[in-house]
Amino acid sequence: MGALFLRELRLSLRVGGGALIGVLFFLAVITVIPFGVGPDLNLLALIGPAVLWIGALLATLLGLDRLFQADRDDGSLDLMLMSGRPLEVLVLVKCLAHWAGTGLPLVLAAPVLSIFLNLEPLAIGAVALTLLAGTPALTLIGAIGAALTVSLRRGGLLLAVLVVPFSIPVLIFGVSASGAAVTEPTPFMTPFLLLCALTLISAVVGPVAAAMALRFSSD
Repeated sequence: MGALFLRELRLSLRVGGGALIGVLFFLAVITVIPFGVGPDLNLLALIGPAVLWIGALLATLLGLDRLFQADRDDGSLDLMLMSGRPLEVLVLVKCLAHWAGTGLPLVLAAPVLSIFLNLEPLAIGAVALTLLAGTPALTLIGAIGAALTVSLRRGGLLLAVLVVPFSIPVLIFGVSASGAAVTEPTPFMTPFLLLCALTLISAVVGPVAAAMALRFSSD
């Protein structure tokens, strides 16, 4: 499992630019918003957490179509299916490696990019913490869509259509927790704990559903 994690991490960093492309796309989304909404600093601070979460969601979608596609093209997926090891565990390891290579850099970049949106230190910390807790759920949910579209050559658009609706609850609680950190008397822990619960549920449901889709696509 450790060797598979390291292999997937190296691939996620190499293929298509990996973390660099995701962070650059994240940066592009964040820098465009102030030009669209105007120079109102109070408005930017108000919508800042939502903008950061939407940017993280879109940046996460960039590399999801390659999560299983390369393994299918070079035959590695067939070897995983015939290895006798639980495919659900293999999928979970691949998702963790993919998040470490693409999602974690977004979490690390969020505090720096929050400066563009005039966020206060407390809001910056809340956004970074919610992204750390919620972006794994985006990857795990996206793994289901990646497994369903693995047999399609250009399934990136279909993948986004499939994944975005199921990512909305994660987006809602992530933005709610980020905003609650600076808006009194709204509690922070309630939406944050629900966000953590969604991540834990995704860690169970995502690999199982993705493994079922991969087995079906191989038949």
